[in-house]
Amino acid sequence: MSYFDSAYIAKFYVDEPESDAVRRLAETLGRVHCCALGRVEVAGVFHRKWREGAFSKREFHEVSAQFTDDCAAGLWIWLSVTDRLVVNAAESLRTLSKRITICSADALHLACAREHGLRRVYTNDKHMIRAAPVFGIEAMGI
Repeated sequence: MSYFDSAYIAKFYVDEPESDAVRRLAETLGRVHCCALGRVEVAGVFHRKWREGAFSKREFHEVSAQFTDDCAAGLWIWLSVTDRLVVNAAESLRTLSKRITICSADALHLACAREHGLRRVYTNDKHMIRAAPVFGIEAMGI
């Protein structure tokens, strides 16, 4: 089983550096897991692209609809955000060295992967990659 952070899922739909490689990897892996928070984060990326002018209104609605269809088809497997997950992520942050920088959402992603027995997370976030071993996770880019 594999895990993408929301940035990699967004790259599946948005033409950015690494997008082609992310699409190939996702297609090779089949179903990809992500914390349910990621679904909101991906929708936020699409909205930001529209707001900044990278998407027309039509493109924004089309990519959003495609994402919704792909979610319904099971391309992306959304893992629930439970109270236990939130507590575990917060506890993990409490035990981190002060030299490790990570945002709370990325801590939630790493704790989610760990909780579900997923040992590898694909991301291009350098802070998440650096923090991942503390969560018992291997994080890597393409």
